[in-house]
Order: sequence, then C-alpha cells, then structure tokens
Amino acid sequence: MITDMVSLKVDCFIIASNNNKADSISVLHGNSVILSVWLMQMPADTHMLRKIASLAEADYVCLCPEFPELTKHAFERMICIAESTGAGMIYADYCERNDNELIPHPLIDYRKGSLRDDFDFGPLHLYKTTAFKEAVEAMTEVFSYAALYDLRLKISLQHPVIHINEYLYTVDRKAYSSHDKQFEYVDPKNRIVQMEMERACTEHLKRIGAYQPPIFAPIDLSCKTFYYEASIVIPVRNRVNTIGEAIRSALSQQTDFDYNVIVVDNHSTDGTCDEIRRHCSDHRLIHIVPEEIDLGIGGCWNEAIMNSACGKFAVQLDSDDRYSSTKSLQKIVDAFYETHAPMIIGTYQMTDINWNPIPPGLIDHREWTDDNGRNNALRINGLGAPRAFFTPLVRQIKFPNTSYGEDYAMGLRISRDFKIGRIYEVLYDCRRWDGNSDTKLSLHKANKYNTYKDNLRTWELEARIRKNRHDNERVD
Repeated sequence: MITDMVSLKVDCFIIASNNNKADSISVLHGNSVILSVWLMQMPADTHMLRKIASLAEADYVCLCPEFPELTKHAFERMICIAESTGAGMIYADYCERNDNELIPHPLIDYRKGSLRDDFDFGPLHLYKTTAFKEAVEAMTEVFSYAALYDLRLKISLQHPVIHINEYLYTVDRKAYSSHDKQFEYVDPKNRIVQMEMERACTEHLKRIGAYQPPIFAPIDLSCKTFYYEASIVIPVRNRVNTIGEAIRSALSQQTDFDYNVIVVDNHSTDGTCDEIRRHCSDHRLIHIVPEEIDLGIGGCWNEAIMNSACGKFAVQLDSDDRYSSTKSLQKIVDAFYETHAPMIIGTYQMTDINWNPIPPGLIDHREWTDDNGRNNALRINGLGAPRAFFTPLVRQIKFPNTSYGEDYAMGLRISRDFKIGRIYEVLYDCRRWDGNSDTKLSLHKANKYNTYKDNLRTWELEARIRKNRHDNERVD
C-alpha cells in the first residue's frame, strides 16, 4: 500500500539558541506535505528537546538551524524512505551556496560504529515523531551540550538511522559551515562539552553490551629474546626534505639501553633513499625497502616489527616529525615498566614546517582515563602520539595495511584487553604542513577516512559485545 503523502505532516523546528521562547511562525502547504514551522529561541539542550517533544503533533519532526532551500518534493522523498525503512532518523546530502556557486556536500552512511559526536548529518535532520518522543522520554540526564548526541544514540537503539545519498536541499555556506573539527575533542576549552559527550556515549555502550570495566589482562614485559630494548620505527615515502631531520632526532636519543632505528622506505622516488643512506654509517640505522609495492603505512609497520632486528618496544616517529628532546625514548620505555601496559601514548606539540608552535598547540588527550579510556576511545577519532608498542603483542595482532587509521585500529584492539599507558608531557613535535596526509583534506577524502574509522569502530563494538557475552556465559 502506497502512503498518502498529503495526509502526512511535518513539524519543523528552527533552532536559534538565544532567548527562552518558542513561537509557531508559519504553516506551509507545499510538496504535498503539510509543514508547520516553529522558531525555537532557546539553548539546544535536553530541556529544548523535551519542549519540542511536547509541541510536536505531526508525523515527523524536522530540526535545522535555518529553513533550507528544499528541492522539489524533498520532504516527500525523505518521508517515503522513512516510511519504507522504519527509520527513526533521516538525513540527506545537500549543497552549500557560496555566492552564486552551488557546492555539493555529500555525507556518509551511519553505522553501528558511527559513535563520533561530531558525525556530520548536515544541518537538516528528520525524525519519526514517535521515535523522537520515545528517545526524549528515555533521557535520564539533562545535557547542556550533548543533548542532540544523546538523542540520536537513543534513537539508534530502536530504529534505523538512514542516509539518503541524494541532494535534497541547499543552505547558505556562510550561515552553516562544517568547519574542520579534527582537534576540538582535545581542546581544553571544550573539556566540559567532551565530558558530557563521554557520559552519553558510555551510557550507550552499556545499553548495547559493549561497555568494558577497568579490568585489564596482565602482560609480561620480561621476555629476554630481544637484542635491542627498543626500535624507533619510521615509515617513509617521498619525504626527501624532512627524513634527515627525523633520522637525526631518532639517533640523538640518550638512553641507558641499546636501541636502533628502523626506516622502512616505501619505494620513494624523490631522493629520500639517498638521504637515508647518508646516515647508514651509524650501525644503529636499519634501512628496509620492502619487496611488496602495495604497502600502506600499516604494512610498513609490519615490515619493521616482523624484522628480526626489531627491539622489544617499537616506538613511532613519522618521517616529517621529531622528538621534543633527547630523553623522549627513555621516558617512553620507562613508562612501559611503570604502567605494565603493552602500549604507551605520549603528548605532542603542533608546529608548522619550521617547528613554530601553532594552534591548537598541546595535544595531550587528557580525556583518556584508566577507568574509561578504552570506552571513550570508541567516541573519538584518534588516540594521540607518539605511540609505542610491546613488539611481541603487535606481532600477533599486526597493523592493517592502510595509510590512515592503522594506529587507531591497533589502539582499539589493544585496549579491548589491555591497559594503555599515557605520558602527559610533551615528547614529540608534530608538523602540520601541506605535505601531511591529513592536512586540508578534501571532503571526498575526509568522508573516506571517516567511513573507514566508523568501520573500525563497528568491528570493535561487535568484538566487545561478543567478548562480554562470552565472559558472562563463563560466569554463569
């Protein structure tokens, strides 16, 4: 039976976060859907969502910061798909108008692991009113900042969240901009916001059976089979202008143990190989050129850790970065024995190409805690740097052969069972420049990267749910 669209109504709430006022400003009859438009001049918090739930009487609730320029029959299309799929939430691709230019803004599909609080749904969200009200009624905590995040997590528990990969509306780019939010979650000024997001996510993980308490499997770091205590691992491809500085930083580390530096040159074509050879007079430098030509950064890491010369601990150094001091490696190795953890993550300083500090400055990931870090890791998009690993463990797990997210994948997998140690002092200078793989990403590439990390989170969620179920069965 085909749904009669004329019989369906939408209550559209324009969210303007000022004053404490809710006015019904117009009723539109168009696109065969009766549309009531409300102006919500109040903070976008849990109280606002409760107010909307009390006002909404139509079949669907629409939330947006301004009323968009809809394509013909846009709401009909969204409602048709919602009715067909039983969706609790619908969102669609859109265009941004920049003067007279229309710029397409494609989005990505929502999946179980799309737990990032900054997931891009675009500015227009459509909800089935019954699903919206059920979710709001289930809200037990009043959030000032995480209300919309809490809403979609609760809706996703019972209903599909559907992405329509069709361009259904246009917004003014100056009024709505999905700016770069890559480091918002570690910016100290956003700490209160992030704590709310963490609580909402943690509650969600408990509801779906993926939450893990701070109980960690023991790890034995006492193996004696390694000639070197540590190896600094530098994967590189075409970094002739920076690899020399990275190697000199690695070889200048002052330690009370023996270490080496493993440079995995992924078939560079710009003179990088010659620059590496200039340092090979130091017996501690090992230069590897893989036989395979299809390796990503993760595959290069596997080449290093599986090499017989790899030390007990494998420590990251990117080919365009450097350690902040000559004591960084010593502090990392000491932290392994102090924390009894198979993975250590330090703190880094953002710099420009000339090592001048740039915003957001210090990236220390203080949102990580021993009690909840392994759960909160499923909400954020990165774990920090420099990263260091207990080699016997990562030899078992191995990195995925990708050039983005390979470290995050390893961190998620390790945190499922083991403790991750943190060092909250600067150990590392991280350059941001045009040559970085994650600088000024195109929307296409950002969507590709975010899709991959959402997949990683989805797989990890399923693994943790299965692990918890298995652990509970053993107890019973």
